[in-house]
Amino acid sequence: MPHIIYKIAEEPLWRQAEKTGVFKGAPIDVKDGYIHFSTGDQVAQTAALHFAGQPDLVLVAVDGARLGNALLYEESRGGALFPHLYGPLPLSAVVWSKPLMLDDNNKHILPDLV
Repeated sequence: MPHIIYKIAEEPLWRQAEKTGVFKGAPIDVKDGYIHFSTGDQVAQTAALHFAGQPDLVLVAVDGARLGNALLYEESRGGALFPHLYGPLPLSAVVWSKPLMLDDNNKHILPDLV
């Protein structure tokens, strides 16, 4: 499995996590009981399906190897294996975070992925 995984988060929620040093998840994560992530091959489709046209987002790259056994790859959309973190995300595992901008057609512009 790839080591770098990605989280799309609302900017205010992410800024709060930066202040506390831990990301406890978006409301959907809390509801589902785990933090949803995507691999590099999945993140563009995740942005299009779940965040279409939404401004003020941050794309966060995370070193999945630093998350230990709390990170599981589980079957989800279309039978693909998606990374799910059962527990809070320590910011010590974050490689970088970048704004997720919109183009003129309201589609997200992904930064270069690791």
